[in-house]
Amino acid sequence: MCLGIPGRIVRIDDAGRKLATVDVSGVRRQINIACIVDAEHPVESCVGDWVLVHVGFAMSRIDENEAAETLKILTELGEAQAEIEAMRQSALH
Repeated sequence: MCLGIPGRIVRIDDAGRKLATVDVSGVRRQINIACIVDAEHPVESCVGDWVLVHVGFAMSRIDENEAAETLKILTELGEAQAEIEAMRQSALH
């Protein structure tokens, strides 16, 4: 099963290509943020945003409480660990 997992954008890597680094429970990975940017929320304003990450894309912005609750539920279900390990395998060094 493929899950979306909450993470926080920690830096913009390439604004033109809409690439950013996200932190998911201590694991950092580069993702595409094209789905969450628009005229009112440009690339540069995404640092610090909590997002739902799925297959290398930030699919939507979520608030911090929603992110914490989602991670708690996923952890309880045992699903988060597999997703975090998969990210760790492809993480930036």
